[in-house]
Amino acid sequence: MTSAIVIFDIDGVIRDVGNSYRRALADTVEQFTHHAYRPTEVDIDELKSEGIWNNDWEASQELIYRYFETQGTRRSDFKLNYQEIVAFFQSRYRGLDPENWTGYICDEPLLLEPYYLEQLSKAGIPWGFFSGATRASANYVLSKRLGLRSPVLIAMEDAPGKPDPTGLLAAVEQLEQQFNLEKTAPILYVGDTVGDMYAVERARSHDPSRMWLGVGVLPPHVQVTAQRRQAYSATLKAAGAIVVLDNVQDLTPAQIEQLVVI
Repeated sequence: MTSAIVIFDIDGVIRDVGNSYRRALADTVEQFTHHAYRPTEVDIDELKSEGIWNNDWEASQELIYRYFETQGTRRSDFKLNYQEIVAFFQSRYRGLDPENWTGYICDEPLLLEPYYLEQLSKAGIPWGFFSGATRASANYVLSKRLGLRSPVLIAMEDAPGKPDPTGLLAAVEQLEQQFNLEKTAPILYVGDTVGDMYAVERARSHDPSRMWLGVGVLPPHVQVTAQRRQAYSATLKAAGAIVVLDNVQDLTPAQIEQLVVI
């Protein structure tokens, strides 16, 4: 088959974060608005559709600011303590014990099974990960939950946040070095947000000599109704997704081959 490289986002693609990251985000906004406002799933999706709120700590802060603006308070008139926001968020997501996590992260359903990645490897398709999650959080799911051994991973600490494509480019470069690949293979980045698709567009602008494809995946929380599925799918396609899948494992080697010969 046509050679290709696949890079995966993690949150909403590899694991369901609807009741973990998103729940921690909503808890945080509620806490810092003095329990006056708790964002809904739709509220969070609308914010993330702007394409620049991949970092959930920053997204929490922005929703807090926006709430107070609706109450007639200008954000220039008060300043939130960002580190306090991060600490509270992490107390919910990881739990209170920094060594033994007991928070929402412990109950995240997996959206991918190891055999799927083995299938890609057998087909000669190199793969890795570029995520806005912290390295510790990403490794929790990749190593502890999926049993992967030192996969290529560019995490929050390693590159600017999406839609900046630096992390995507770095993941591709690591795989090229690891597998001694020529710098001509098509690149597929699999993500669930507008920011993910924008990162692909920017990578294409950085290196227009090769094929860059954004593959959208519908996170579980938008699959509850046909209307939300259709709306979210349309948003991802408008942001540049060449295809939108219900589950990451639908991106089979055969599907990849079809996409890269378009």
